[in-house]
Amino acid sequence: MPGRKTTPSTQAPPGGASPAPAHKARISKKLLPGQSGTKRHCRQFGDALVCVRYRHDERTGKRYTTVEIVVDVHEPPVDTAARLLDHDEIIAAHVDYYDIDLRARVQAAGAQWDRQRKVWLMPYGVALRLGLHGRAKLIGKGDA
Repeated sequence: MPGRKTTPSTQAPPGGASPAPAHKARISKKLLPGQSGTKRHCRQFGDALVCVRYRHDERTGKRYTTVEIVVDVHEPPVDTAARLLDHDEIIAAHVDYYDIDLRARVQAAGAQWDRQRKVWLMPYGVALRLGLHGRAKLIGKGDA
């Protein structure tokens, strides 16, 4: 647009000046994607657009348009053992000696104590039900 100066956020302003303190300006309006006043930014950023903020610096009289976008998404780690195990598969789970309540629940669920390894043996489905899936260790075929 004629008479309108825009500075892309990835480049420094002309003349090497530091960027304007837009973050200090008062937010006059916050719009979500799809609302009137965000269409151009929706086209530019697509699903990454979180919101558009209009800011006003009362000291200088400048108005700023800022956008919030998603730049990275991290998936939670996948428990591969939980995804690959059958609920009937026998696992070993460690329960502290002093955790009497949990030991009683494990025993009541039918788990078997393995004296040599000092672990409780139970089907993986039982470990899930008791909330022990984080402590589950798969036992090899010849180990059981």
